[in-house]
Amino acid sequence: MDYHVLLSAVVILLTFAGYVPYIRDIFLGRTKPHAFTWFVVALTAFIAYGLQVEGGAGVGAWPMLVVSLVCVLVFVLSLWKGTKDITKSDVIFLVLSLIALFLWLVVKQPILSILLITASEILSYVPTIRKSWKAPYSETLALYEVSAFRHGLAVFAVEKMNLLTALYPAAWALTNIIITVILILRRKAVPTV
Repeated sequence: MDYHVLLSAVVILLTFAGYVPYIRDIFLGRTKPHAFTWFVVALTAFIAYGLQVEGGAGVGAWPMLVVSLVCVLVFVLSLWKGTKDITKSDVIFLVLSLIALFLWLVVKQPILSILLITASEILSYVPTIRKSWKAPYSETLALYEVSAFRHGLAVFAVEKMNLLTALYPAAWALTNIIITVILILRRKAVPTV
C-alpha cells in the first residue's frame, strides 16, 4: 500500500476523532462556534482542496475534502448553537477569501491564491481566538490538539510536495498548536464556569 493512501486515511480518521467531540459539545451547549469564522473556514477549505488537487496532492487532498464537508456541518450548527457577532475584520477575511478564489479561478494565479487563502483563513480565526481568550471553556480543546497533529501528518500525505499542496496544512498545524496553547493557558487562569 502506498504510504500516501495510508497517511491520508489516518488523517481522515483523526479528522473524525477531533470533530466528533467538538460536534457533541456543540449539541451539549459546551462549545459555541463562531458562525462567521466557520463560514469563512468552510469556503477557504474548499478552495484549498481545489488548489491541492491542482498542485498534484493526489490522495493527499482527500483529507482536505473531508475537512471541507465537516466545516460546512459546523457552520450550519453554529447558526443554531453558536455565536454570531460579526466585526469589520470578519468581513475583511471573507473578502480576502473571495479575492483568493478570484485569483485562482479567473486570474489563474494559484500560488497567490494559496498564500492569500491560507493567510485569510488563519486570520479568520481571530474571532474564535478572541472568544477563546475570554471564555476558554467555550471551545473543545481536543479538536485543536488532534488538528495540530493531523495537519502535520497531512503535509506528508500529499503525493507531490509543493507550495500548493503543503503550505495550507503546515500553516494549520502551527495555528492549531497556538490555539491549543492559548486554551490551556487561559483555562489555568480562568476557573471553570
